[in-house]
Amino acid sequence: MNLNQIYDYIERIGCLTFSTQGSDGFVHSRIAHFFAYDNDGFYFRTMYVKPFYRELKESGSVTVSGIYPQSQLTEKNYSHEPEFSQGYTFRMYGNARELTADEVKEKYASSEKFKTAVYDMKKYPATRCFLLYRGKGEIYDYDFEKKFRSHKILRKRFSFGGLSHNDPGMRINGNCIACGRCYDICTFDAVRIGNPFSITGERCEECGSCYETCPRNAVELPRDL
Repeated sequence: MNLNQIYDYIERIGCLTFSTQGSDGFVHSRIAHFFAYDNDGFYFRTMYVKPFYRELKESGSVTVSGIYPQSQLTEKNYSHEPEFSQGYTFRMYGNARELTADEVKEKYASSEKFKTAVYDMKKYPATRCFLLYRGKGEIYDYDFEKKFRSHKILRKRFSFGGLSHNDPGMRINGNCIACGRCYDICTFDAVRIGNPFSITGERCEECGSCYETCPRNAVELPRDL
């Protein structure tokens, strides 16, 4: 995925949760948004008087997450379980740096997207802009009731700015004896019949059911992003 495609997912969500490590050892979260992107990464702003600013400067990193189109549970499905409308969740983490006032003005000279940032910096002098210049993340597209496709989820991972990412999902190694227990227990249509069997990572929920049922320890745990 390129930055334009990633930003399209971000923009549809609008406001997201930004989390940083606080000086007290706890993770601190707040709602904010990215106001622009370009080939260098994604841009957001805060004010230097806020803890968010100090935490960004100290750690140089941030985690972002959100959900589209809504977080509310709409009703119960046929199994009387909570039902989510079709949508996706978004998560991303990486490194951020502060831009100088001159850098922001230079960006504005070539993009109207920075107009609001320049305006805020004039109206609220404590405003500061940050660039998430390196990161990786995942789009977790879900249709749990399979109303629009034959499988429940589709996971898309991405990375930029020099980072790399791992593929999602559990994995099956050479210990597999093709007994089929993982295939029978998977409700996400992720397991493929073969010798050995295999798992389509993009469809895998990483729920662990195949891991629990395998008699030969042939299922390997998923890797992080």
